[in-house]
Amino acid sequence: MTIISSNPFAFSELMARVNALGRRPPVQEQRTVLKVADLELDLIRREARRAGQVIELQPREFTLLEVLMRGEGRVITKTMLLERVWDFHFDPKTSVVETHISRLRAKVDKPFQVQLLHTVRNTGYSLHAPR
Repeated sequence: MTIISSNPFAFSELMARVNALGRRPPVQEQRTVLKVADLELDLIRREARRAGQVIELQPREFTLLEVLMRGEGRVITKTMLLERVWDFHFDPKTSVVETHISRLRAKVDKPFQVQLLHTVRNTGYSLHAPR
């Protein structure tokens, strides 16, 4: 005959686990709207706005802008963009990144006074508000 304990675990183990959970950093809420200066990207609606005006983006342009906005203020290299936007894990030696950046710049920056999308020579691109 086996005896089944009414407690399937030791109380000290339960307390240790509760204490460990209490030491963890709080779970950060996933943002659904990214914002840089007056540029907003709504990830749920798949909509971009700048100064309240809707910006029509192709799906690849939207993804490119999302990657740049998530890396706000940091330089994102061409290789990083190829991996994150096109899922290329090699450099195809094409100007696909430059072409899409140019199209994105025409939609996001050209109609407005302040530039947010910056080229970092021989390195990559950065999206940030002017300092």
